[in-house]
Amino acid sequence: MKNTFGNSITLTLFGESHGPEIGAVIDGLCPGIAIDEKFMNHQLDLRRPYGKISTQRVEKDNFKIVSGVFKNKTTGAPLTVLIPNENIRSEDYTELRNIPRPSHADYTAFKKYNGFEDYRGGGHFSGRLTAPIVAASAILLTALKSKGIKIATHIKSCGDISDRDFEDPKADSDILNDLRFPVLDKQAETRMKEKIEKAAEEGDSVGGILETIVTGMPTGVGEPWFDSVESVIAKGIFAIPAVKGIEFGAGFSFSEMNGSKANDQIVLKNGEIQTETNNNGGINGGITNGMPIIFRTVIKPTPSIFKKQRSVDINKMTEEDLLLKGRHDPAIFHRARVVIDSVTALATADLLALKYGTDWFTEE
Repeated sequence: MKNTFGNSITLTLFGESHGPEIGAVIDGLCPGIAIDEKFMNHQLDLRRPYGKISTQRVEKDNFKIVSGVFKNKTTGAPLTVLIPNENIRSEDYTELRNIPRPSHADYTAFKKYNGFEDYRGGGHFSGRLTAPIVAASAILLTALKSKGIKIATHIKSCGDISDRDFEDPKADSDILNDLRFPVLDKQAETRMKEKIEKAAEEGDSVGGILETIVTGMPTGVGEPWFDSVESVIAKGIFAIPAVKGIEFGAGFSFSEMNGSKANDQIVLKNGEIQTETNNNGGINGGITNGMPIIFRTVIKPTPSIFKKQRSVDINKMTEEDLLLKGRHDPAIFHRARVVIDSVTALATADLLALKYGTDWFTEE
């Protein structure tokens, strides 16, 4: 089982959805990074469910930092964050032990771990484990911000409802990072929430597309081929439950363009080299070109729905009708946005550390 991401700065994830605690260890942090627990709580709050558009399982996420911090600064030793699981109802999953839920990891986990996996609430595969990623990565977001690098994500679309595009990347980033439902167009927000609530009333779920922007990245970060900026970010993003696609810049729209339209013309603006457009999403040859990094992520509809579905009893080898119980999200993309930001922070911090060294984050 591989539970560690990163090369220079690494994050190791552990725990299960209904176990006593979940957590993460960040290794490779330089000493002297400030710890802002208020900001860590803010990030966890953005991930927390609320209202009719989310699950009714609400955890307090009273995290503890048990190593790697002294006098509110990192020491350089591995930093460990622990978060207790308190609001659990494991009995909701007893009947599901032998009947895997469609589009979940139940069946694949059973085959990989020979039936020894913790199946309650999805076990180690649960979105619950994104909480320690968010808590730990908040430290990296603070460090990145101190170097002028900001990360923000908005809900680009939900079905046929779309948010407006980024207009002023830095100003829009500041707006989004304070919103629990990250949409720049209030009318789109209202319509999206209505769509989610309607799906919930029908026992169904909906998916969406998230768009992420990274501003302030230096030029020349990243490696060609296997550690390209796209490769590193995509590897982290695809680890997030429910992610099924990612595209950078114009992405799949390149297939509809000629080169004369697709190419980003190189120009001088205020004495700096920039590109006139940003179809390549701030990356050429796997390396940052100084423009904002932009990518979009597809989040599939929540697989836990309250409609009758078909499955198989893996012990009896009989087809069965399945009707789920418990507490589930009719949509998760609005909660996943802070997880996207967190993983992006981990990926970009690792890329920056490989180029400049980890001490760069505390250098003046």
